[in-house]
Amino acid sequence: MKITAVTCVKNEGPFLLEWIAFHQNIGVTDFLFYSNDCDDGTDTLLDALSELDHVVHLPNPAEGRNYQMEALKDAKKQDVVLDADWVWIADVDEFPNIHVGDHSFAALIDACDDPQTISLNFQFFANNDIEHFTDQPVIGQFTHSHNPDMWCGESAVEVKSLVRQDFPLQYYGAHRPFFKAKVKKNKRPSWTDGAGRAVPHRFLVAANPRRIRRFPAAGARAFATLNHYALRSLDSYLVKNDRGDVNRENRAFDDTYWRERNDPAWEDASIHRYLPALKKQMGKLKAQGNIGALHDACVAAHIARRDALLEQKEYRNMQKQLRNASKLPPQEEEMLRELGLLEEAT
Repeated sequence: MKITAVTCVKNEGPFLLEWIAFHQNIGVTDFLFYSNDCDDGTDTLLDALSELDHVVHLPNPAEGRNYQMEALKDAKKQDVVLDADWVWIADVDEFPNIHVGDHSFAALIDACDDPQTISLNFQFFANNDIEHFTDQPVIGQFTHSHNPDMWCGESAVEVKSLVRQDFPLQYYGAHRPFFKAKVKKNKRPSWTDGAGRAVPHRFLVAANPRRIRRFPAAGARAFATLNHYALRSLDSYLVKNDRGDVNRENRAFDDTYWRERNDPAWEDASIHRYLPALKKQMGKLKAQGNIGALHDACVAAHIARRDALLEQKEYRNMQKQLRNASKLPPQEEEMLRELGLLEEAT
């Protein structure tokens, strides 16, 4: 079974080998990477991995700023996607945590009775008050998340999707595929959540703009969830903000994204079952050609960028603000304030 993972990257060098090794261990056979505007060695490392036939690496074809959607439009016509039995579209801070069988994609597909699409709900992992970047697997460092059935007071949580080749595809979205408008009702694709249940109808047909990429997570994670490490260490989050090339000079930094994903109410270390095999596979990759040296160069560039950012007052202020930010998501904090329970909750 051929499974192709498709992703877009910019300055993700220190995290590439973990993501590739993890996905190789759960059954991904091919990778399609699109990169743009990298200055930390990401593109050089991907080129080296491409030469060793581990990945296909292409420049992002976007001419404007819609990098991901332009890349996914291009991916649809690439052989590495066309020849795949399944396509998995995700980011390099996202890791499927599969609870059934041998914890592989094949086991998940079997548990869900081989549908045409499986959509996994996000579980956003908090920063765990980890300040400094270390060159260790991300999945081993962060163990706390929001209640996975509820995020920021809402039961609907975003998803990412594994898509079978015979899906009646109109186009790939970043979170889910969309099928052709003229598909008859009795020909609509079979589509399950991470518990093998049919996804909600309004999600299936993309009937509600607010629900086209999410649905309630309660009960939807029996077979798998999608661990999302959007924050990582505080160091890496500062570099991530710089990577987004947002000019914050003379305006306040908005910590909403951080606070929404930094809820440590729930402890879940179940993904640690993958760590022994992950470390072994990462070691194999590093031992090939100059992969290890290129990875180390990316790590050094990441740390150097962190140091350079902290020479700037606005980033020192950002660092301080994030350190001191409430662990309550803004929506929950507002609700507690309205109920007069904020002091008790904090």
